[in-house]
Amino acid sequence: MIIVMQKNATEDQIKKVCEMVENAGLGVHLSRGTDITIIGVIGDRRLLADKPIERMDGVEKTVSIMEPYKLASRTFHPEPTVIKVGDVSIGGDEFVVMAGPCAVESREQLLETAEMVKKCGAKILRGGAFKPRTSPYSFQGLGEEGLKILAEARERTGLPVVTEVTSTEAVNTVAEYADILQIGARNMQNFQLLKAVGRTGKPVLLKRGMSATIEEWLNAAEYIMNEGNFQVILCERGIRTFEPMTRNTLDLSAVPIIKNISHLPVIVDPSHGTGHWRWVTPMSRAALAAGADGLIIEVHPNPQEALSDGSQSLKPENFMLLCEELKKIAPIVGRSM
Repeated sequence: MIIVMQKNATEDQIKKVCEMVENAGLGVHLSRGTDITIIGVIGDRRLLADKPIERMDGVEKTVSIMEPYKLASRTFHPEPTVIKVGDVSIGGDEFVVMAGPCAVESREQLLETAEMVKKCGAKILRGGAFKPRTSPYSFQGLGEEGLKILAEARERTGLPVVTEVTSTEAVNTVAEYADILQIGARNMQNFQLLKAVGRTGKPVLLKRGMSATIEEWLNAAEYIMNEGNFQVILCERGIRTFEPMTRNTLDLSAVPIIKNISHLPVIVDPSHGTGHWRWVTPMSRAALAAGADGLIIEVHPNPQEALSDGSQSLKPENFMLLCEELKKIAPIVGRSM
């Protein structure tokens, strides 16, 4: 449930309501809007059944949250969440592009790509050090050596780094190097992993499972937020349907739906969403128009030689053209780049 305070509620009144909730054994999350303050109650609201909340000074009303996802709901947190990663803000007016290779293959490959994507306008560097692959015979990543290369690229370019964590055992190691921890589609409902990244306090990029509904996706975010970490970025990366012409079906309708029912920022992955470099640019333009807060795009200096997902990776020249197009579209839809 949430407790809506009156517009003229004092800090002392807000404090007393929070203390009452905490004394009942429940958690509290304060959300301060331009006009009102909302106190989110975390836990079993039945513990407050005998408390005269609405009679307390400064309280306007209480509202039950019907959605199964409480912390991710706009009812709980009406204002959009903006996540700061270094000097980059995700969820605000700026449209943020994350770019880089699917996998860190070598020091030379990553440093070359990092310099190039920054020059084109990318604000965050992506690259996989640990790669969960469908086949056990596919390239699985360089592991911690890949993380060290990502850290070197960050030092050289100033770009924050997002990389995937694939197991609870690797969380602390990846958290030492990465600025954003990515949870891949295959791990969206790995609840122990969600709890573990939630406890790090670091921003988390949560990809939608390939067969997950929007509600299941938001409930996965709830696991992270329930650990006290509200820095969750949702990533639409396509869902599995009967259509064989694309790798996945990129569900861009999820973007405005999420923006309506949740306060969390949402970005789009057109690389995995389509599976072919030719469709990445048009779907990126569409994602910006649909209201997404950013993109995560695979870029490789030599896609034909890539050890992972070369067919969906943009060449540097194509990525540069895409960024130029996005910079033209962004102001039309009220965004900056």
